[in-house]
Amino acid sequence: MRRIIGFLFLLLLPPGYGSVFAANLDGLQLPPGFRVDVFAEVPNARSMALSDTGVVYVGNRSGDKVWAVADRDGDGRADMRHVIAEGLTSPNGVAWRDGDLYVAEISRILRFADIDKQLENPPPPAVVTDDYPDDGHHGWKFIAFGPDGKLYVSIGAPCNICNEDGYAVITRINPDGTDKEIFARGIRNTVGFDWDPANGDLWFTDNGRDWLGDNQPDDELNHAPQSGRHFGYPYCHAGTISDPEFGAEHGCNDYVAPVALLGPHVAALGMRFYTGNMFPEKYRGGMFIAQHGSWNRSAKTGYRVVFVHPAERGAKAEVFASGWLQGESVTGRPVDVLVMPDGALLVSDDSAGVIYRISYKDAVASTQ
Repeated sequence: MRRIIGFLFLLLLPPGYGSVFAANLDGLQLPPGFRVDVFAEVPNARSMALSDTGVVYVGNRSGDKVWAVADRDGDGRADMRHVIAEGLTSPNGVAWRDGDLYVAEISRILRFADIDKQLENPPPPAVVTDDYPDDGHHGWKFIAFGPDGKLYVSIGAPCNICNEDGYAVITRINPDGTDKEIFARGIRNTVGFDWDPANGDLWFTDNGRDWLGDNQPDDELNHAPQSGRHFGYPYCHAGTISDPEFGAEHGCNDYVAPVALLGPHVAALGMRFYTGNMFPEKYRGGMFIAQHGSWNRSAKTGYRVVFVHPAERGAKAEVFASGWLQGESVTGRPVDVLVMPDGALLVSDDSAGVIYRISYKDAVASTQ
């Protein structure tokens, strides 16, 4: 039974907040000039959305809560943390529009009206729509509002490899839940997308299928400048690999190939264009992508954040933040990234239960 809390659940942050993660931070590696700190502790921190007043809303996948955290004194660490809802079913997706927070459960989209002003007494949500599948396999959603004002909602394939109508797509709806339509098809499981601020084009990550070996297929970065495109699943993977079960039905040339290959089994999830001014010039207009890390590869891979500059073909991913994988030992799993108003980059980690803040120490010089 879902239960939405209608009262404040304020968790006071203890002295020495974040110090328990010092060893993990010491092992993280960044390019020269960058540093990483703990921004907030949030159990099972997954997708993030930023409000107009600087509140960061954070979803759960294996948890049942939606969190709100904020840095009110501007010291780079959250000093406010609330649970605004609990008892939800994998509330992974969060999106912000016109003062309202939208939350995606597996089969429902909820709306918390005017939530920034009601953190001390969160309102019960309105159900925007309950017209999404209730499958648990790849059922957790990523959501975001596009430049057209519509809410884009992913629907993952309910399997490793199958061909089911209405799945493996990105849909879009009006903010009131009406006019649902499929924007793009052939997408096994995307848990991250964003729009190029230069032209409004949609870009998204996609997780490749399992059980074709350790080294194929790659996860993908795809570009969808318009609706109606098909990106290959279940017939073709990573642009060139014909599926052994479904590939005979259609060739890879029938589908849109990925712009960049991100590595096999890396679990590429959240991605954002860098729109800030803190980081050096080379990062502006490019994309940061969180790689959650492999779950069934014989030698682990991923567990890092990469950077990609957009290109129509042949874009290369370069490692930006790493160190969560030490040999075969894992200290964290990046999930989502979020650019803050000051240009810092937040990275959520559902394994460590933390949100990191990556900043650049020469920020003043880099903007002059």
